[in-house]
Amino acid sequence: MRKRRLLSSKKGRPSVGADIIQALENAVAFAKGQNRGARVHVVRVPAAVNVSRVRRKLGMSQGDFAARFGIKPATLRNWEQGRRQPEGPARVLLAIIDREPEAVQRALLPA
Repeated sequence: MRKRRLLSSKKGRPSVGADIIQALENAVAFAKGQNRGARVHVVRVPAAVNVSRVRRKLGMSQGDFAARFGIKPATLRNWEQGRRQPEGPARVLLAIIDREPEAVQRALLPA
């Protein structure tokens, strides 16, 4: 690929456009398996969550827990009774609730 060098008016620094072009070229190279020093963040999503334990740890009823964290009560019951398992995003939310319930509550409060 041809190197582009677009300069901003700020002391020879690359322009925002040049930064974006470089980032896109790096992303394409990374997608092709070429490592160009890209930062890779790996998120560990729990394979399973004991929903009942998380709720009891907070000392909340099913109804209160469901209302506090925006989960349908029927969905919560199905998880706790083993009829269904939380999927990816729900497992992430439940893991955060388990570790940092106050942070989730703050994030969900009306602005």
